Amino acid sequence: MTQDPSAWFDATAPSESDFLAIAETAWEGLPEAFRTLCGNVVIQVTDFAHEDVLKHFEMDSPYDLTGLYHGVDLTQKSLSDPAPEPDYVFLYRLPILLEWCERGDVTLSELITHVLVHEIGHHFGLSDEDMHAIEDAAG
Repeated sequence: MTQDPSAWFDATAPSESDFLAIAETAWEGLPEAFRTLCGNVVIQVTDFAHEDVLKHFEMDSPYDLTGLYHGVDLTQKSLSDPAPEPDYVFLYRLPILLEWCERGDVTLSELITHVLVHEIGHHFGLSDEDMHAIEDAAG
């Protein structure tokens, strides 16, 4: 199916705030048990990871990193901590948009859900099968 090229003239990439709204909707669509396991997680959207993050992971291109979970493992958290900081999931907008465009086989919401689940899942040591099951259960 060929689309009229003029249909793309007014198209724009979602802004950081639009992207965050998609991510928050994706988060709400994840199974409640998974969200409860995560506790207080804040989703942040920026265009790219900071240079020091890329250096830490020995990445040459800022397009190589689509997301990052930053927080304390549940096994290290304590109820006696005075005011625990929230954990963060960073979504890197431009690398995700590039992957979405290059793939062409998923919606942007599906890809954002995938990145959210995998960043959190890897942090908590979930298997790929567990993460796929969570994605499949997402609304």
